[in-house]
Amino acid sequence: MCVYNSNKRKNTFHGLFFILPSMVGVSVFILIPYLDVVRRSFAGAVSQTFTGVQNYITVLTNPAFRLACKNTVRFAAVCIPLLIVLSLAIAVFLQRQGPWGQRLKSVYLIPMAIPAASVVLIWKLVFDRHGLLNGILSGLHVNTMDWMNTGAAFWVLVFSYIWKNLGYDVILWIAGLGTISENIYEAARVDGAGEWNLFLRITMPNLLPSLYTISVLSFLNSFKVFREAYLVAGDYPNDSMYLLQHLYNNWFRDLSMDKMAAGAVLMTVVVSLLVLLLEKAWGKDIE
Repeated sequence: MCVYNSNKRKNTFHGLFFILPSMVGVSVFILIPYLDVVRRSFAGAVSQTFTGVQNYITVLTNPAFRLACKNTVRFAAVCIPLLIVLSLAIAVFLQRQGPWGQRLKSVYLIPMAIPAASVVLIWKLVFDRHGLLNGILSGLHVNTMDWMNTGAAFWVLVFSYIWKNLGYDVILWIAGLGTISENIYEAARVDGAGEWNLFLRITMPNLLPSLYTISVLSFLNSFKVFREAYLVAGDYPNDSMYLLQHLYNNWFRDLSMDKMAAGAVLMTVVVSLLVLLLEKAWGKDIE
């Protein structure tokens, strides 16, 4: 028993020593800076004196913050379901094509490999007031519009996000589909199950763990669309595509560190709660 306890303590010590470099790196570059952000959220931007929850009140009553939150929530609520459904449909279709569909894997990630500056150039060529899309509409005798300076800018942003992330999610779905044994489908077909029943009764239940991962990654990737939006429309785009990242960028430019810190803490709390809710929704299947 003594030898067993000694070996157990030795293994525990070796395990802690093994993860120590990672713990130090995470603490220095993530944990400690974030704790400083939390401290700054309760202090003045210049004086650093304790202000209580005043920074949070200022942020929550800021019209720009409310607009940015509304647009960010709207963007996520529209984009993520569309992306998940479209990528799943394409993945199921390609999976049924056999080797031909598998050979296209390298093509799926091309949009993600395109630099943001190139994507912006495409945006301007297509959606500019004198761009390709308006040229086509004009040739069809349809009224043209300034896509990036009207409410249509939001849908341009949605299109850009789905186009860039669709292939990534397709690959994740294909990986999940690859874990489902073909024998299960064959047994169900012998019992008379149709394709729709196969999808509902076999495919979807087995893809719930993948659904959790893809939902979280899609949600986190939705914050990266700011790069293209900023390069196209600058600090103050049309109100329909003014996101939280625009707001934080403007606060950073104005050195409003107190509001930035409070907003960052609020955003961390909301994102963490959403991820926890997703985990709870599919917790049993993930386990």
